[in-house]
Parts: sequence; structure tokens; C-alpha cells
Amino acid sequence: MQLDDRNVFLMSQIGQHVADRLALALTPLGLHLAHFGVLSHLRATPGISQQELANRLNVHRNAMVGLIDDLEARGLVQRSRHPADRRAYAVQLTDTARAILRQAEEQADRLEADTMAPLSDAERAQLADLLLRIARHAELPSGVHPGLYSRHTGLRGSPGTHTTSGE
Repeated sequence: MQLDDRNVFLMSQIGQHVADRLALALTPLGLHLAHFGVLSHLRATPGISQQELANRLNVHRNAMVGLIDDLEARGLVQRSRHPADRRAYAVQLTDTARAILRQAEEQADRLEADTMAPLSDAERAQLADLLLRIARHAELPSGVHPGLYSRHTGLRGSPGTHTTSGE
């Protein structure tokens, strides 16, 4: 059997290709794939605690602190004491982050349109359904890019082996 006859090879090849292209498209915005993922999650869950964000993304809390420190130094997030837990920090996007996130999503939309160009709308929907089914079977955390695991040291587990620890 040739590699091109193996679905797992093709998924890996396409996944790496798309990840590399997205990383390149985000570079002028000063973002890495991990930044894009964290900012996207923060937009969806404003005021989430650093620890809860780390748990949801299956990232070790020390790695999350480093990511948030980096984003804060760039003026993309703000930390404040969490209103429900004085020991925790709530994390919010800044207006600058919202603007950069919109630009990053435009880049991702262009990449998706280009990547999916050979497929009809019906085929795109079918592919999305099939890939989601595979991701759920593998117990991959929803909306978490593998780049969050490989870019940082101190990460917990691998995709699909979500573990948590206290703060």
C-alpha cells in the first residue's frame, strides 16, 4: 500500500501543510498558533480564570502562565483578580487583541477557502462531519490545537488524555 492510499498519512500531510501555512499567515500579526488558540478561547469565555483556561486547553498551568505573560506583555490580554476567587486571575482580551484576532480569523478564512477550493459545499460539510467524528472518537478536546501541546514544555498529557491538577 502506498502512503497516498493511507487516510492517516493524508490527514497528517494536509494537517501539517495547513498548520504551516496558518502559522506563516499569522506571523505578520505577531501571533503563533498557540496565541491564536488562546485568544479565540478567551473571546468565547471572557473573564475565565487562568487555571480554568489551562484546564480547558489541557495545558500545564506553568505553560499557561507563560502564554498569558507573553500576551499581556504584547498588550493583548489583561489580568485582574477573579471576582469569585481572590486567589485566581481573570483574563480578558484587550481591544487590540480583538482587532488582531479579527485579522487572524480573516487569514484563517482565506486559508480555509483556498484549501477547500476543490470541494463542493456539500463535500465540505461532509468532510467536516467526518473529521469531527474522528476527533470525537479520539477524545480530542474541542477547539484545542495540537500546537499548544508541542510548543511549550510542561504540558500535560497528549490530546485526548486530558488531565487536571490543582493550582
